[in-house]
Amino acid sequence: MSLNSQIALIARCTAAAASLAALGACSQMPKMDVFSVSGDKVLGLVQPYRVEIVQGNVVTKEQMQLVKTGMTRAQVRDAIGSPLLTDVFHDARWDYVFTIRRQGAAPQNRRILLTFDGDQLAKIDAPEDLPSEKEFIAAIDTTKVKSAAPKLEMTEEERKALPPPVKQAAVTPEPIGPVRDYPPLEARR
Repeated sequence: MSLNSQIALIARCTAAAASLAALGACSQMPKMDVFSVSGDKVLGLVQPYRVEIVQGNVVTKEQMQLVKTGMTRAQVRDAIGSPLLTDVFHDARWDYVFTIRRQGAAPQNRRILLTFDGDQLAKIDAPEDLPSEKEFIAAIDTTKVKSAAPKLEMTEEERKALPPPVKQAAVTPEPIGPVRDYPPLEARR
């Protein structure tokens, strides 16, 4: 066996041993999906950016209070907007589906089903827990609540405790441009 073939054999054996050691080390890792980006953090360190996904129509409690059976399709559309789904095979059914996934907020899923008899609304199938407009905004707001707002005004006692303002000496403005002293035009008597 030549020297080059012996070196190549040793290199292959070393690479195989390193591969087996790496695979053995992986079996000792805790059972968690380390490289997954579906969790909160990757490798427990980095939080990836997640795209905000909003689909469908936001229908609030106030909007649904406007919808009553017997309304026409146009009146319903004016009250809560166009449906997300209109099925050609089920022309009498409108589906209002809303989903939102926002980083830092719980995902929301809602479905409202309206059934028509001709042009008249016949049945409303909506969840009881529809949020009001303020509740919906509060649910998707991910901004951190700051502590107390800064104080913008002083009380009368605080004003009295301040030292009196120092009066500045009147400063004569410096003239702009050249200053010239001309002799009088007429002789003085």
